[in-house]
Amino acid sequence: MQLDPSTGWFQGIPHCPSPNFNARPGGEISLLVVHNISLPPGQFGTGKVQAFFQNRLPVHEHPFFAEIASLQVSAHFFIERDGGLTQFVSCRDRAWHAGISWFEGRDNCNDFSLGVELEGTDDLPYSDAQYARLAELTRQLLDAYPALSTQRIRGHCDIAPGRKTDPGAAFDWSRLHAELKER
Repeated sequence: MQLDPSTGWFQGIPHCPSPNFNARPGGEISLLVVHNISLPPGQFGTGKVQAFFQNRLPVHEHPFFAEIASLQVSAHFFIERDGGLTQFVSCRDRAWHAGISWFEGRDNCNDFSLGVELEGTDDLPYSDAQYARLAELTRQLLDAYPALSTQRIRGHCDIAPGRKTDPGAAFDWSRLHAELKER
């Protein structure tokens, strides 16, 4: 996989374009936000995250889907349990992943961040394949965007405290940082 900086899309991975994005003001990319998601909650490999990010969630298949169907959200990337990586929004654009958020005195983190969703829950361990893929993706993003650094990788819980808890206690931050050092 290789990032095409002129388009903001990675080559060599599936693209599943989401309509839920808009222009990134100023073009700044200086924060990487790690999230988790599973649809239905706690179920993996359903393909419903992809449908959700494309506003195609089948609302009658699960009661939770009806609750969230009107939301228009996206992330730049989604890493499945087996390490499969899908891109939904160009890195050059603003995905709608952070919501009401704040980092280092600035609000609206979507303006200057990239969002990576891990298929998971706050309390179930993430897979080895997910950590490996997240490290591989993060290394390329760090190389492509000099304003990013390992100190500017945060969980959704860190930029929206009290509102969000992901990626949760199950996410091993020290493991991610150790894998990033193995360049």
